[in-house]
Amino acid sequence: MWAEYGVWVTTLRTAHTYDLDPAELRAARALMAEAFDGDFTDQDWDHGLGGVHALVHDDSGLLLAHGSVVQRRILHNGRSLRVGYVEAVAVRPDRQRQGLGGQVMGVLEKVIDRAYALGALSASDEGQRLYLARGWQEWKGAVGTLGPEGVVHMPDEEPPLLWGADLDPAHELLIDWRDGDIF
Repeated sequence: MWAEYGVWVTTLRTAHTYDLDPAELRAARALMAEAFDGDFTDQDWDHGLGGVHALVHDDSGLLLAHGSVVQRRILHNGRSLRVGYVEAVAVRPDRQRQGLGGQVMGVLEKVIDRAYALGALSASDEGQRLYLARGWQEWKGAVGTLGPEGVVHMPDEEPPLLWGADLDPAHELLIDWRDGDIF
């Protein structure tokens, strides 16, 4: 709904997964399906659970935007770093390019700054512009994962974007293993 002066009225809320009721989780999952045009799997959704969610609603309660940050581990240069990994960021298609994604990311970046050594995310082609404009940086080094059978180098994988990282690209980033997409 438009408020006085032609501005959308929205509410931004943060909550841990356990604080979201089933209807809120269904609405967020449905938003992912809509925003990603059906190209968002149940595994993708699972990756975004278990952390802090940022949700933007309009004054009628309709979910307009969502994102979450979950904990992961990255091995780099002999250290295991606690990383805030951004997942499940989406804005309703009819509300994109209106600053809602920036609101979500502002909250998630604050969570990362206060709770993690650094942030990381895997950007869609459409989302990358938003993240780079906010100060996220492309990792210039090699990437891989520490899988069930040891180190798996992933030279063809798109490198993640990083937030608040001062890491040496001469040393590979090894991100923790998970089912589905690693990054």
